[in-house]
Amino acid sequence: MAKIDIINVQKYYGSYHALREVSLSIKEGEFMVLVGPSGCGKSTLLRSIAGLEDISGGVIAANDQPVNDLSPQERNIAMVFQNYALYPHLTVRENLAFSLKIHKFEKSEIDRRIKLAADMLGLTDYLSRRPKALSGGQRQRVAMGRAMVREPTAFLFDEPLSNLDARLRVEMRTEIRNLQRKLRTTAVYVTHDQVEAMTMGDRIAVVNKGGIEQVGTPLELYRDPNNMFVAGFIGSPPMNFISARADGHQAVLEDGQVVTIPVKAHGDISIGLRPEHIFLDKLEHHHTLKCKESRHFDLGSSLQYFFDLNGTEIEVSASGDVRSHSGVEIQIHFDPNDLLVFGADTKRIR
Repeated sequence: MAKIDIINVQKYYGSYHALREVSLSIKEGEFMVLVGPSGCGKSTLLRSIAGLEDISGGVIAANDQPVNDLSPQERNIAMVFQNYALYPHLTVRENLAFSLKIHKFEKSEIDRRIKLAADMLGLTDYLSRRPKALSGGQRQRVAMGRAMVREPTAFLFDEPLSNLDARLRVEMRTEIRNLQRKLRTTAVYVTHDQVEAMTMGDRIAVVNKGGIEQVGTPLELYRDPNNMFVAGFIGSPPMNFISARADGHQAVLEDGQVVTIPVKAHGDISIGLRPEHIFLDKLEHHHTLKCKESRHFDLGSSLQYFFDLNGTEIEVSASGDVRSHSGVEIQIHFDPNDLLVFGADTKRIR
């Protein structure tokens, strides 16, 4: 296993600043997820750890030893790509054995490692097939197996499930996580899918515009985001934000409705409220806001409502037995303790 430390790492592509003094410590045996929107720098950071990108400044260290000047092969880190990167003319066995043969491992050792990987990944019956005869999920297993047989100190995954359908993605999430736990190898996993991040990571680093906004466990990021970007990115459906002007514990919305907020604030603020914390039936201690329904989606077990609050769209997750109130003024209810408050600078007010 490897402990990976990223210290003030910078990366420029010409004048474009792709990574901005990124610092992150990844523990031995940890499953760290890098999550963020497209173009935020998460894949660049992963490729920098692998040695596939030269960094412009800072230090990347494995087990307290800088690896900046080491080639990808010397870092003993295995990478699993989105496109599988399998050799189409080779069988599964030959794909698994390829890197071991290049490094001149003994045949007995190659056979041992292939058997171990094939048994763990359910590939034993497919060793004689070529990639074109495999499903997408099986190809992804071969890609993971090819990384496994190298017995690396860390696995790096670059959006490996993007090419799979929704059901298979869910299955493969579980397989990858279980495999990492069995091997107890450090893993760094890149995704733009926050649900994937929440269900897989021991910890998550939220990446935005070349920097890290916040690092924490999935629950820490959900309950205690540092700013509006993290609050809006983590959680599905995303958090609602309502503009208001605060004076102490009272906030006045743009349409004049008054809300009690759990912290003292003054001036322009944004109030954050998650869809699952809004109810259509009033409960004790709940506060009320008036709005109008604009549309809804029936998902069977639940309904997703969208309400218009003076031009701001509010999304609500409700149980499936709630009925539509389309076009009619309605009251939504919430516990004021569930509100998060952000200042004009988008940072959380605590």
